[in-house]
Amino acid sequence: MPRYEYRCRTCGDTFELSRPMAESSAPADCPAGHDDTVKLLSTVAVGGSASAPAPAPRAAGGGGGCCGGGCCG
Repeated sequence: MPRYEYRCRTCGDTFELSRPMAESSAPADCPAGHDDTVKLLSTVAVGGSASAPAPAPRAAGGGGGCCGGGCCG
C-alpha cells in the first residue's frame, strides 16, 4: 500500500499515512488531532542502476532533419 506525506497547517508537523491510491486525496487528520492538513508532493527514489538507451543508427547518405535534408541546406 502506498505511503503519502501530509503536513498539518495548524501545528506544522509532517506525517505519513499508508492508504489506497483512491484515498490519497481524502482528508487526513494530524496525529495531534488537527484536521487542517495538506497532502505534500513527494518524489520517488528508485534504487538500482539504469543506462540510457543507445542512439538509433543513422541512415547512410546524410541529412535527416525535418524533411530528409532536401530543403534544410
